[in-house]
Amino acid sequence: MFLQILSLLGTGILWGTTNPLIKKNSKDILKVKGNSRIAQFALEIKYLATNLQYLFPMLINQLGSVLYYLTLTNADITLAVPVANSLAFVFTAISGWFIEKEFPKIRSILGAVLVISGTVLCCIGKYEYE
Repeated sequence: MFLQILSLLGTGILWGTTNPLIKKNSKDILKVKGNSRIAQFALEIKYLATNLQYLFPMLINQLGSVLYYLTLTNADITLAVPVANSLAFVFTAISGWFIEKEFPKIRSILGAVLVISGTVLCCIGKYEYE
């Protein structure tokens, strides 16, 4: 069980820390313009495939998906899905605050605390009755 929780935490960290970087490093794709839909699509693929600042976080994010997939083979899915996704949300918020270099609003902090509290209660409730 401890290894499953660590794996889900790792998944949340990998997903959450890379989400803001992927968003930040892919926003210039809006500047890519093609003459047709097919040309537009090809230019966008070329932009993403040659943008290392986008590719590296995307690769790390996909490693989080592999870890999640491997964790699901042994974990209780009713607990694994909400834990991994809520932790990803919290780590996305935290890393977004660091990337943007701005102090979070009190509502954002309260939301993160509530998500963490709910995740802890979910874990306690699930394993208390087993």
